[in-house]
Amino acid sequence: MTSRAVHIINEKITLPHRVEILRYEIRELVPLAKQLEKKGEKIYYLNIGDPLKYDFETPPHIIKALYNVAVNGYNYYSYSQGLSELREAIVEKEKRVNNVELSPEDIVITAGVSEGINFIMASLIDKETEVLIPSPTYPLYKNFIAFYGGTPKYYRLIERDGRWCIDLESLEENITEKTVAIVIINPNNPTGMMIPKEDIEEIGRIAEEHGLLIISDEIYDRIVYDSTFYSTASLIKDVPIIGLNGFSKTYLVTGWRIGYMYFCNFDSNRLRDAVLKLARNRLCTATPFQKALADTINIDDSHISEMITKLRKRRDYTLKLIEEVEDITCSIPEGAFYLFPKIETEGEWKDDKEFSRKLLLEEKVLIVAGSGFYMYDKKHVRIVFLPPEKYLQEAFERLFRFIRNHKSKIA
Repeated sequence: MTSRAVHIINEKITLPHRVEILRYEIRELVPLAKQLEKKGEKIYYLNIGDPLKYDFETPPHIIKALYNVAVNGYNYYSYSQGLSELREAIVEKEKRVNNVELSPEDIVITAGVSEGINFIMASLIDKETEVLIPSPTYPLYKNFIAFYGGTPKYYRLIERDGRWCIDLESLEENITEKTVAIVIINPNNPTGMMIPKEDIEEIGRIAEEHGLLIISDEIYDRIVYDSTFYSTASLIKDVPIIGLNGFSKTYLVTGWRIGYMYFCNFDSNRLRDAVLKLARNRLCTATPFQKALADTINIDDSHISEMITKLRKRRDYTLKLIEEVEDITCSIPEGAFYLFPKIETEGEWKDDKEFSRKLLLEEKVLIVAGSGFYMYDKKHVRIVFLPPEKYLQEAFERLFRFIRNHKSKIA
């Protein structure tokens, strides 16, 4: 029997609006998938961007480094800004890989890029503050802007000649006196778009003209296939830039939750110091993971080229499968490991969310509705191409069968 006190407490607790508005549809259908698994169904997971859920493995030298640092005593709280050894290693990595000049004091270690997004928005947003973000976008940007009382304003990514690109006119049109920052995600999640050098430079011009800072999410900086990656801070020297990056994807340590943010072209440490206040209030990220990465990220990264070779083959394989079906089209992802295809036909679904749910229930394939990334239409879905080809083939055959069986019949 439930006590009177429990009833009283339940009546007193009302969830604040800032929590009610949070959405993260990448994982929204996972509980339903788990229920189906309990009933004996095999689920084809194409929703989560975690290479380690498939046939990728953390490089042995990184695992060995973690063992060594743990047995040698790196098991204590670290400095809230992050281990100096890791920040120094990031300085070397960013110069070597992205041609970005930093000092260790410019860098804050975070629990993945997600915590970095949270810290930035908590430090930057006040009531009526506006931040420009792409549509589609990684959902945490919209979520944290709204959570802290700001307003997300969207600029469009559009498909042109088989590629995704930024609608720069849409970006500039959405700037107001309340706008403080432009977010770019390069390579983009969910589309796989790579931003060309000239577009990054144009965004820099727009930001300088309107007095805005740029937040540049570069977590997929080394997972690229056809184009050259340009780090924003390597090109733009006269606009404040906050860079976001990490190790989950390229170093295959998603569960370690180690990322970083850096501050470029600032004439004051005010924003960085605000972020550090937040960092101190969560103490630190995991010390042994930080030290293991510090000891390895500039020593041997040969696994990255091997990963890219495997991913390119799987990307091309899935694109070829899609080309053979008239009811679905897909622009070519140039980076990351996502497809963002468009369902070209109408059917027995009202929108992308219902399409994704019915697909899971009927064909046991789990994908993510494009509207979960704040896409401006209801016709796109996100699919990872991380699994082996045999797994992808079966999942895509099920997807195509679902469309075939449920598309509108035209008399």
